[in-house]
Amino acid sequence: MEEKDCLFCKIVRKEIPSEIFFESENFISIRDIHPISEGHSLIISKKHYKNLLDFPNLLGNELINTAKEVFFKIQKETKCEGFNLVQNNFAVAGQIINHLHFHIIPRKKNDGVHLG
Repeated sequence: MEEKDCLFCKIVRKEIPSEIFFESENFISIRDIHPISEGHSLIISKKHYKNLLDFPNLLGNELINTAKEVFFKIQKETKCEGFNLVQNNFAVAGQIINHLHFHIIPRKKNDGVHLG
């Protein structure tokens, strides 16, 4: 399923230029255009799922493996000490784009990043 006007679907289809720095069968990863820490990146499902409730359980292992691989790439680049994996569902919870995506927010001690 694709949404014709969905920003992330357009990135997946390469209609909007973006630096995809990781790709698996069902996910891509790009840098967040408004990072809250150095290396802040998104993991985006290649298929259009509105949120986690639409996401098939069968892709859970690939998602976790993707998150690990993306983090290790970011850690190598930024020397971060940890990360937050954040995913918002519905506007009331902060979801801006209605396409399943996860934020990997690299963290360093005393980085000043406050979530929530």
